[in-house]
Amino acid sequence: MTTVLKVGAYRLFFYAGDRDEPQHIHVEREDKIAKFWLDPIRLQRSGGFNRAELSRNHKIIRDHHMQLMEAWNEYFRS
Repeated sequence: MTTVLKVGAYRLFFYAGDRDEPQHIHVEREDKIAKFWLDPIRLQRSGGFNRAELSRNHKIIRDHHMQLMEAWNEYFRS
């Protein structure tokens, strides 16, 4: 698994096996994990986060969208 970004308690990453799926990012905090599609940004799976944290995760992804897309493209298209 490749960590792309850490924001506070949240770690944003993708798995090497994610190559065959649309661009997305996993967000983890402690034992919770969510998956967001990147284009367009939308929740795919909530993994135990409450609504407020999911909103916070969405904002983090939106604020770092270009960085996340570039990291995906660099990792999977090379």
